[in-house]
Amino acid sequence: MLFIRLFTVSCIVSALLACTKQQNEQQAESSTIASSTQVYFEKLKSERVESDPIVKWQNIGPGMSGYNEELWTHPTNPDVMFIAPDMHVAYGTWDGGESWQSIQDHDELGQEMKRVIDIEFSQQDPNYAVALDWNGWIYESLDQGKSWHKLSELSPSYEQYGVDPYDPLAFKKGWYDEQIGMRLSDIAIDPNNDSIWYVGAGDYWNVKENHRSMKKPHGNTLSYADYGYILKSENKGRSWKKIDKDFPENLDVGEIIVNPKNSKHIVMLTNYGLMHSKDAGENWLTQAEGLPHNSPRDITYYFDESSGEHIFYLIEQTHYIPDGSSIKSSGGIYSSADFGESWQNITGNLAFDLSQVNYPAEHWRYFRAIGHWLGIGSNKAKEQYPTLPKSILPVFNRIAVNPLDKNEIYVSYNKKHDRTFLPGEAWQSLDGGQTWKVVARHGKYWLSDQDKAYWDARENPSHANVEFSHVQAYMDAHAEKEGNRLLEFNSKGEVFLSIAQQTHKSSDKGKTWQQIDDIETSPGSGIWIGRGNSDLPGRFMLLDTGIPKRRLLTSGEHGVWETVPMTILDNPQAVALKQIEGQAQVDGMYSISTMAVHPDDPDTLYIMAWRQAHKGKLRRSTDGGKSWQNISTVMETSSERNSADGKVIQGPPGMLPASNSLLIDPTNPNTLFFVNERDAFSEIYRAPRREPTKGGYGFMKSVDGGLNWKVSNTGFHENASLRRLAIDPENPNVIYAAAADKNGGLYKTEDQGDTWQRIAIPDPIKSVNNIYIDKQSHELFISAGGFYDGAYEEGGAWRSKDGGETWQKFFSAPLVLQVETSPVNPKIILLTAGNQMRMDRQFMNPGLYLSLDDGSTWKKINTHLANSDKIIDAKPDPENPDLLWAAGWGSGWYVGYINGANGKPWYQY
Repeated sequence: MLFIRLFTVSCIVSALLACTKQQNEQQAESSTIASSTQVYFEKLKSERVESDPIVKWQNIGPGMSGYNEELWTHPTNPDVMFIAPDMHVAYGTWDGGESWQSIQDHDELGQEMKRVIDIEFSQQDPNYAVALDWNGWIYESLDQGKSWHKLSELSPSYEQYGVDPYDPLAFKKGWYDEQIGMRLSDIAIDPNNDSIWYVGAGDYWNVKENHRSMKKPHGNTLSYADYGYILKSENKGRSWKKIDKDFPENLDVGEIIVNPKNSKHIVMLTNYGLMHSKDAGENWLTQAEGLPHNSPRDITYYFDESSGEHIFYLIEQTHYIPDGSSIKSSGGIYSSADFGESWQNITGNLAFDLSQVNYPAEHWRYFRAIGHWLGIGSNKAKEQYPTLPKSILPVFNRIAVNPLDKNEIYVSYNKKHDRTFLPGEAWQSLDGGQTWKVVARHGKYWLSDQDKAYWDARENPSHANVEFSHVQAYMDAHAEKEGNRLLEFNSKGEVFLSIAQQTHKSSDKGKTWQQIDDIETSPGSGIWIGRGNSDLPGRFMLLDTGIPKRRLLTSGEHGVWETVPMTILDNPQAVALKQIEGQAQVDGMYSISTMAVHPDDPDTLYIMAWRQAHKGKLRRSTDGGKSWQNISTVMETSSERNSADGKVIQGPPGMLPASNSLLIDPTNPNTLFFVNERDAFSEIYRAPRREPTKGGYGFMKSVDGGLNWKVSNTGFHENASLRRLAIDPENPNVIYAAAADKNGGLYKTEDQGDTWQRIAIPDPIKSVNNIYIDKQSHELFISAGGFYDGAYEEGGAWRSKDGGETWQKFFSAPLVLQVETSPVNPKIILLTAGNQMRMDRQFMNPGLYLSLDDGSTWKKINTHLANSDKIIDAKPDPENPDLLWAAGWGSGWYVGYINGANGKPWYQY
């Protein structure tokens, strides 16, 4: 018996020793992992880290769906083009527009090439290109624009002008908080020597902010642009010389053109007229014999290298002159065969009879245009000059000529953002300017065959001829109010426009125009596949929708889209999408901030908008998105707002605060919750704060299915900016709220928001940006860090395994916006790291991070992301453990396959 007892004790001791040994080994292993992870975080902090190829993101669109500001084509290769949309992205294509890829470096800070101003190619080396972005930074490419290297930061920084861009008054001064340098406007390469470059200062092509008038013939000077000089480099941008002798201090340079037959002769398009240099840019004189005002808006040229023929084509700014009860105009289109020394009028019959055009929208735009030019406003213009003119020119701002045909010329304008008018989007001459026709036509005026007799008399077709994708119904219903932004030819004579929020191409001399942003899976299906060039403001993604394989993706400006599982032969891993709310519907809601699905009825959907149509409304569909109705007004604001210096300003109601985290009680679907964010730092525009006249900032609750709402902020700190909510999956009475402000934190309610208590979290944390609860483990995850400021240690990601009693930090970065685990495999964690809006505190490696081992190790996964520093939403798929989704601030949505997911479609797993 003693032997047995001794043996038993011995076994117990041995087992304990073995257990202790195993625990020590596990602790040692854990310590090693923690140590190596900490080394990784230090590396992220101090040096560039390349993305791991474990995930390569695909931009799933929809294509464009934002304003395309510029398009550049390769001088000899028609398959190579670049575009510069307005939402801080830039794309290139090397297959003629069949597909597009971001040309931004996804492993940089996010500032580089986020908005490109100009791209130029060498005439000696077809692979060599240079680019200028809106920070005033210069880049070069050795591979036809597939990759870019930053050479220099040319423009002065804010500090050199004594302005702090992070001062709240910076908005009032006109500075953009994300603008780093001062704006420059043009870059040119000497066609005879690609080591010689020129850069012009200004913001010439910013039509939206720069309207000329009789009182301001030189336009506006903008506080975020630099003026009054050009720069010259003779060693491919490695060093620069500033030239400003005798220039006006607010000289705004539009284009610099070097004579291909004589590099010493340069012509420069400026807001002070056409200027010439005969000594390679050292000295300049204003010369434009034959131009009535020498007030050019745009210039282009035709050059035949074999014959040496060189012809300039130019738009002269339209001037409006009172003529009794009406108005007459001067200006028009001019050409020069002597490199700009003298000019001939080729306006031909471009002027038109407005009295013959029964188009009220154009009449209104006409009175706005002449009222602006005369400085009297549209109402007085209509009162003083009521007679519509029989011969009038609009204000054109773009001109292009076919490089294969000197007689094929196009002119266009931007009716939305410039002070101009005229039916159509572009006019064309095929005979060198003798006769002109409207060649880009869309909208209800052209669909109605209005004024057909007048257009027939001009031998001008009067039917609509512009194709759109999902916005077709919207564009057909309106009167050409969106405007065109660009005009460009490629080397084989195809011409490009950007009407509204799509890019268009004509291959038949303007007879028809096709959008080149999206592919419809079959004609009339309304199901689209993006080509990779999305400018869409991606927003909240609702992935767990109650219906397998249905994912709902919301956006700013383009409503709600749902995934359509279908096999796509060309790319089986592409994602087909269908718009279920927005432009494809009559009277749709466009800018969706949050969305929820009924827990018992997946066909009942709720959405909210913070700007544009139906803002401040709760909108519901009971048929899966086929039809929608507003069921309540949740929020309205006064016409007063506070300026940056605290003064009260009167104005239109404008945008509302962003609404986030629309949630429904799973046990009582009549109870709904959401938060109105006081300071929405991740939205397209940060709206000036206005006091609500209905609703309010903070937590809002409805107990009658969303018909009535009340604000419930008891327990929150003063002026809390609530950003996200999360409901406890086991107890819907328990809700957590993340407060993202300098006094922020984590809050909890146990009575569905009637009262709130602050939860103790680690001391460094101030702003809590997101709260997430894993449905399997019930662990809490918080994401922290200040967006505008905040020390590095204030940011990161923490989790609690005991309901918030204790917290462990598992990721270190100054600004973590979101952490979510895979519902299928909780060891998979996807994390979003942003960048603070301060260049003195830039995180070296913003973007997305993936852990496959419950946060023990991490991989940066930015490959093929645009907007990598501005990912608004990122989630693992609720059904497929190998699938990830992301939404970019201005680059639409993405799908990412872990390890390629065996090449299968997203819905097969």
